[in-house]
Amino acid sequence: MPQPRPGGRTARTRTAVLEAVIDQLTETGYAGLSVDAVARRAGVHKATLYRRWGTVDGLLLDALTLFADRSVPMPDTGTLDGDLRDLARSALAVLTDRAGQALIRAVVSAGHDSQVAEVIRAFWTGHNTMVARIVERAADRGELPADTDPTDVSRAIGAPLYMRLLVTAEPLDTAAADQSAAVVAAAARAGVFTHDTELPD
Repeated sequence: MPQPRPGGRTARTRTAVLEAVIDQLTETGYAGLSVDAVARRAGVHKATLYRRWGTVDGLLLDALTLFADRSVPMPDTGTLDGDLRDLARSALAVLTDRAGQALIRAVVSAGHDSQVAEVIRAFWTGHNTMVARIVERAADRGELPADTDPTDVSRAIGAPLYMRLLVTAEPLDTAAADQSAAVVAAAARAGVFTHDTELPD
């Protein structure tokens, strides 16, 4: 039985459609996303979109899945500070990417669609696995308490950057990413992310 040819018209159609989704989200946000608008931008008949993606949320889900599947390199600088700095800069790259910004804003606007939530959970599971390895190596080097919670570290690294993007509209730049990494490294060394640490009142 012949194997399906990689790429081809189907792949080109998907690429064109998902690029059109990003363009539409960038221009009008989630409120302006529609099957008709995406079909016009992509130069694809809307019947094709309804057949393959079904709804606006189906288009958003596929675009988000494709974006979330992009691999982020595992930092391995030999130090906690270097690894967290590289991790924060990777997050910065996502949040300043045109597609990344459009999709993150759309997810916030879309609410709690169960399929979208599943993709988000899968993305963060992979991300937290990477952070767990960074924390484990740092603990082995004696840089961190052995019971440091990597999920807490992961949240703390990204939170200031998402705050700038979604709430305060402050600049997203390397200085902001490096500051986030430095604060989290200092807090982790102090045991803030261990569950038996009592924080001051």
